[in-house]
Amino acid sequence: MNLRVMTYNLRYENTIDPSPHTWDERRPTVRQLIRMEQPDIFGTQEALYQQVAEVADDLPNYEWIGLGREGGSKGEFMAIYYKKNRFTPLEYDHFWLSDTPEVIGSKSWGNTIPRMVTWVKFLDTKTDKQFYFVNTHFDHRSVEAREKSASLIVEKIKAFDPALPVVLTGDFNTAPDTRPHQILTDEGPFVDTMESAEQKINDHLGTFNGFRDPTGGKNRIDWILTKGNVITHSTEIIDYQKIGQFPSDHYPVISNLTLGTSK
Repeated sequence: MNLRVMTYNLRYENTIDPSPHTWDERRPTVRQLIRMEQPDIFGTQEALYQQVAEVADDLPNYEWIGLGREGGSKGEFMAIYYKKNRFTPLEYDHFWLSDTPEVIGSKSWGNTIPRMVTWVKFLDTKTDKQFYFVNTHFDHRSVEAREKSASLIVEKIKAFDPALPVVLTGDFNTAPDTRPHQILTDEGPFVDTMESAEQKINDHLGTFNGFRDPTGGKNRIDWILTKGNVITHSTEIIDYQKIGQFPSDHYPVISNLTLGTSK
């Protein structure tokens, strides 16, 4: 099963970002980028409900699943968009990165705002194969929260069907040489697609451009990880700009994968 997946922190809509970085100005550029890249499935971070809905309006070939991190439509979403003519969601759920992961809006470990995970078990109607897609956004301040969030994800996916591959996308707010990455990969079951890719494109870049730094800063903090029988053909940090306008303060990352399953 061939799959093109993407992770993208869209930057939450607010009144402090100056022109041309307002959401209304960036929205057409985000739409253009996604239409150009044509991911089969992609996970977004930071978008508020109105943004999530507007992205869906701009991309009529996709459906989405998500929940505000403060419950209902409140707060930022870890939305998962998928091509509706190819994929059928079989199961989905959410959990919070805290000591009480089933409690909506819960927080622990020093983070001042809730952090969460949304996951979906998909059926690919093209191949009749199943897989999991998981999307998250780690805390930007608390080192302890990022490390414990990584451990919680490793623990939570043990409940998934072990015969099925898993794709994990997210803004992890830390570099690959830190403990959260080590917990997920070296000690956990995941593989970083930028490290395993047969072709690495723009791997010299970071992924946080801050609307001003075309190098993407010092660190690659947005990752696509996989678990199970997965081959990564290519992974790319997409440094697209439209006449000097960054679509977001993060660069998206996209991978071309082949997933094998025993089902």
